[in-house]
Amino acid sequence: MKAVELICTRVVYTESAFAELVLWRLPKPLEGSTHLFKYRLAYVVGGECVLRYDNEAGKGDHRHYGGRQSAYGFTTPERLVADFQKDIARWHHENRNA
Repeated sequence: MKAVELICTRVVYTESAFAELVLWRLPKPLEGSTHLFKYRLAYVVGGECVLRYDNEAGKGDHRHYGGRQSAYGFTTPERLVADFQKDIARWHHENRNA
């Protein structure tokens, strides 16, 4: 079985903000992951990536938020997208006066 692209989309929020979501189903887990998905979800504001979820080989599932990297407990693609959207809302709440 080859890798299968499940999602590859860009969602425009404003003139200066967009999200890019890329998700693949793999034939075997990446090094550092226990599931069959490879993903990269990024939220970009004013040309700067302010939020990212990914699982690059060897690093496992993690997210970048507020200049920090932390482990992410991947369960399902649906939960991943929901958590990402929740963090976008959180970012907007925390940066509403910026």
